Amino acid sequence: HGKTLLNWSRLHVIIYTYMYYCCKETGYLAVSFYFRAEMVYEDMKQRYGPQGCYLLKINSRASSPEEEEQIPDPWSQYLHKQNLRNQVSSLLLTLLQPTMQHKLVEGNAFSLRFAFTGDTDSLAAAPGNHGTCLTLNDHDRIRQFIQEFTFRGLLPHIEKNIRQLNDQLVSRKGLSRSLFTATKKFFGGGKVPEKSINEPKSTYGLQYPPEAPELQIRKMADLCFLVQHYELAYSCYHTAKKDFLSDQAMLYAAGALEMAAVSAFLQGGASRPYPSHYMDTAIQTYRDVCKNMMLAERCALLSAEILKSQAKYSEAAALLIKMTSEDSDLRSALLLEQAAHCFINMRNPMVRKFAFHMILAGHRFSKAGQRRHALRCYNQAMQVYKDRGWSLAEDHINFTIGRQSFTLGQPENALQAFRQILINDSRQTATQQAAFLREYLYVVKSVLGENESCLPQLPLPHIHSSATRVYFGHERRLAEGDKQAATHVSLDQEYDQDLSVLWCQLEEQLAASANRGILPSNFQTTQCCLNSQTNNLHHPLAVIEEPIIVEVTFRNPLKVSLLLSNLSLLWRFSTGTPLGGKESSEQISEEMITNEDTSAGEVIILTNPSSTIYIFLDWCLDPSLKLSIIPSICFMLLLSQKKEIVTTEIIKEFYLGSEETKTTLDSMIIRGRQDLKIQGPRLNLTKEDKMQVRYGADRRLEPIITPPMPLMEVFFLQFPTALLCGEIRKAYVEFCNVSAVALCGLRVASTHPDFFTFGSQSTAPFTPPSPDSAENCSAYVTFPSPLQPGSMSSETLVSAPACSQPSRVTEIPIHGGTLQPGQSVRLPLWLRGPDQEGVHEINFLFYYENTEKGLKISHRVLRHTVFICASRSLSVQASACRSSASPHHSLDDKGSGGTLVFIDVENVNASESGVREFHIVQVSSSSQHWRLHKYINPCNNYDCRLSSRERAKLCFKAMRCKPHEGSDGVKEYTFADLNLGNERIMSSSTPCGDFFFSCRQSSVLEQVNSAPRNSRSQGSGHSDNTASDITNIAKKCNELDLNIIVIWKAYVVEDNKQLILEGQLHVALQTFGKEASSLIPKEETQEMMLLRFKSELPPPVILPYPELSQLIRTNLCYPETFTHHFVKESLCLVPVTLTLSNCSLVQIDVIIDLRHKSSSSESLEVHTSFAWVGQTQYKLQLGCQEVVRLTLQACFFRAGVYNLNTPLVFAKPAEHSTLCESSQQTASPALIIINNACPLLS
Repeated sequence: HGKTLLNWSRLHVIIYTYMYYCCKETGYLAVSFYFRAEMVYEDMKQRYGPQGCYLLKINSRASSPEEEEQIPDPWSQYLHKQNLRNQVSSLLLTLLQPTMQHKLVEGNAFSLRFAFTGDTDSLAAAPGNHGTCLTLNDHDRIRQFIQEFTFRGLLPHIEKNIRQLNDQLVSRKGLSRSLFTATKKFFGGGKVPEKSINEPKSTYGLQYPPEAPELQIRKMADLCFLVQHYELAYSCYHTAKKDFLSDQAMLYAAGALEMAAVSAFLQGGASRPYPSHYMDTAIQTYRDVCKNMMLAERCALLSAEILKSQAKYSEAAALLIKMTSEDSDLRSALLLEQAAHCFINMRNPMVRKFAFHMILAGHRFSKAGQRRHALRCYNQAMQVYKDRGWSLAEDHINFTIGRQSFTLGQPENALQAFRQILINDSRQTATQQAAFLREYLYVVKSVLGENESCLPQLPLPHIHSSATRVYFGHERRLAEGDKQAATHVSLDQEYDQDLSVLWCQLEEQLAASANRGILPSNFQTTQCCLNSQTNNLHHPLAVIEEPIIVEVTFRNPLKVSLLLSNLSLLWRFSTGTPLGGKESSEQISEEMITNEDTSAGEVIILTNPSSTIYIFLDWCLDPSLKLSIIPSICFMLLLSQKKEIVTTEIIKEFYLGSEETKTTLDSMIIRGRQDLKIQGPRLNLTKEDKMQVRYGADRRLEPIITPPMPLMEVFFLQFPTALLCGEIRKAYVEFCNVSAVALCGLRVASTHPDFFTFGSQSTAPFTPPSPDSAENCSAYVTFPSPLQPGSMSSETLVSAPACSQPSRVTEIPIHGGTLQPGQSVRLPLWLRGPDQEGVHEINFLFYYENTEKGLKISHRVLRHTVFICASRSLSVQASACRSSASPHHSLDDKGSGGTLVFIDVENVNASESGVREFHIVQVSSSSQHWRLHKYINPCNNYDCRLSSRERAKLCFKAMRCKPHEGSDGVKEYTFADLNLGNERIMSSSTPCGDFFFSCRQSSVLEQVNSAPRNSRSQGSGHSDNTASDITNIAKKCNELDLNIIVIWKAYVVEDNKQLILEGQLHVALQTFGKEASSLIPKEETQEMMLLRFKSELPPPVILPYPELSQLIRTNLCYPETFTHHFVKESLCLVPVTLTLSNCSLVQIDVIIDLRHKSSSSESLEVHTSFAWVGQTQYKLQLGCQEVVRLTLQACFFRAGVYNLNTPLVFAKPAEHSTLCESSQQTASPALIIINNACPLLS
């Protein structure tokens, strides 16, 4: 560089000579060589002087590894661990190898275009150790030599030159500065005249002679700078700068400015701040005036380092960025990279600017052919842009990383980069996404080559792992002819959490019923379909030879269409201890069989029987695919590679669209796999779970294969979809055992147990009757009635053991209780329309077991759901009251009192339903204590037919019957039938009696379910026991427990043909005086209460005990008319008998008050001018159901109509002394007519 760069100190070079003497030789030669060296050194001292030469004695030992003394390497702290020459040699050898070219980047302008020519053989490796021939004394001699050279040679020479230059400058100061400047202007000799700064060529060509005073000043400044006399050096540089600027020597001036700034920086302290403007002026002069970019870059790098040392990273980054240009890509890349590091090293790091400038630096490195540096920059920038939501920037960075990695022979990194592009939700255009996909497919095919056995992980399509559903068993069979198959569970059904809980409750009831009312300890609910909302903590149980269907949901995130074909499941199968039969304590072996080997799949499991599945994935579509496997042996099947990672292998074929040619389509097909990593639910139970992110296990794809189990299918025939409320319809149900194992314990549980009942197997014909036969066929068992309709009831005593324990479970009557393999049984199924109109969802759960006990799966279930539309038919309202007749008139032969039952029947059916009229054919009763005795019909009209909106009122007399107890304490019910036609229906037989008992069980279940709520709602206190006793007393007093069964026929016109429908309605009369209805009242929504921020104290609760108002029944016996001669005698006395009947089963204290005058509206309508004479207050005590008669006298003053029902009766239980008496309900007004024997005086 001597021709282009300036040399300030070309003359007056110091000459210092040293003689190297090697001390390796020993003996005589060593002495001879030593004396010879001394002679030469003496000659040197005479020629150069003692201060200009030195004798260095080194290498005092031979280089032998056998020496025991180990001298440390003196250059180890100054050299790298790996020799620089070895690094350069390996780098050059790599660059000389053939570069891997990408098919899609051929002809790319950014590819590396340079050739290296050199002799790599000449780059020999340096020895590993240094200074092996040196001893410690040699080290001291070398240090002494350096010290002698510095203090006796170098420093005196520099001092001498500085002194001479200083003398010259002092002598020049005597002249006038202005005269010296003018002399230079006019007598400048061969110098170029002054030019403008806008003429860089002339100023750049200015040269000073070596003896020029400006150069002498610059030389003195350099010498001061070398000896670290920075203050004097700054003054000299500053003086030289002024001289150079006055001469328009811009190159010299820029150098002086640069060194002046460095000298000021090295001075340290706060005396003189760093003049950054000097550096800026120097850089501008180098670049713009002198056109020397190398000096400008050097000055910029030096200034940037000074600014960074002062923590001025922002100014350093701005300076480096300003130096970039389009002239040199490599230089710009280096400057941009340094600027990026400035941004990241700031007090508040500017991370995004760092990443952005690293991308710019990587781009310029790529243009310069430095692929490794470009890849390094892009990788550093990716650390910032990753997972920030900047999808476009991530796509660009990953795409560049993938290309550069593939070009540099790093295919794994290239695959990972392209995979990230396809995994992320890209917002690129369809064309750009197609380019990304094409790059990925090309890299995959280049990496795999002909190795088809290795299946890479494919990033497309996306799989919703949590949405994966697994179904165990055969799919639902479609309907065959008139048969309707049970709905069961299928993948087409949506999961309902509330419905799932309902099915679990029904299954628990079935399991408890099958195990004598006790739920087994190892009971697990059956889960045929597993999804993200089910309990997947336990291994699911699958049955051998039954398919396992896996539904996988895909999503194509690209705007490029994809085609998947030949999809199959990857499974692994343990060959350890079988899990069938009784459980063993041995653990499962770790030996696994997988279908990654083709031969294993042919022997063990059939995977994906249909291999010609094609799925077309368009953009924004989420299709799902069902894949199935059929296990053939009983071990543990894992659809996973590891214990906790569930894996599914999916082989895919991709194509990019219909516009692609067939050649391109075939070349873009790849084979691969995807892993299903199903994550369990987030754990949030313990404190550690809440503080950390933990997930539970999800084993829906880790089933256990069990031995064969029975498999049942259920079909329904003539099953209706619409019924009238209470209508009885006959259908058929068929049970088929389609497995090779016998089943037993067939039961069914339903949410509506009162909706159906089974008939016996003997009554089921092989071919069911046609619907037209309903015109002449009756659902009930009938007998001709010899008596007059309604005259006397027919009684039947029936035991009801099922009513003692209400349940929703019904045992299915199969002959022998076992269904053999391949056997089918058809049973009649009686259906009764719900009592409430509307659409009803009715669920059936069929339960059956294996004849062999102790298996892993104890039972299996089959679900069925139907929807029944119920239309209104009849509304039946009934009430009962005690007969007002005197007890001695109402006693029958058994000594029990009578009761009147009023039944109000109304036709509420809509006229558009096609029902012409309803015919009430029979009214029956069922009770343990009461029975219908007689139909009271004054008109003797027994034919009760109701058209639309017509109403009929029926009155019956009920008598108390003696309760019957069976041999085992089972209660028996008395069925009493009062037919209103010529035939009597046996209400105790199927299906009438069955529906009665099922409806009664449903009501008992509702009462049991509501009992805990009622008990919680009651308050607590010391009066709870008293209230309970009073309630029991009143309940016994008013209890009726009479069930009314109204049997009707409906005449329907349909398709010009008349059909006869039959049905029955139930009304349960529980207490006297309380009306009951067959229609279930709709629940009314409660009105919203006003929001109050402060709750008001409720008033004290006072129990009125209204139940005690019917303890005593009163009856007045008197003549209806009485004639008296008021002229002869002004007072008329009439005897009246008051009968008191105790309706309870405890002793009652009774108070009778005759002094009370009624103020009711009914009493005011008649004369009240009469009085009771004699004793006007009585206190009595009546025993259990005791009857007492009192003789009273009423006194009248004149003729008229009087109401004798004025006595007040108060009663309370005798055992409750602290309780106040309650007023008893009075009977209807007792009117008496008093006639005057002398009408003229009346």
